[in-house]
Amino acid sequence: MNVISKIEVAVAKLSREDLSVFRDWFQEFDIQAWDKQFENDVSAGRLDALADEALRDLRAGRCTDL
Repeated sequence: MNVISKIEVAVAKLSREDLSVFRDWFQEFDIQAWDKQFENDVSAGRLDALADEALRDLRAGRCTDL
């Protein structure tokens, strides 16, 4: 049995209360992982083209106030 299968089995056995605690933990874990990936992408310049395009659109008046 691979690691993912073991995790699935373990999660399926959690009580309702433990599942709630696990959900909260995993949500925070996932948020932190996403933030780290975003920071890495920004640092590596992977979003520069998108930022430049957004600024060009703003200067050209192609944006709508929210």
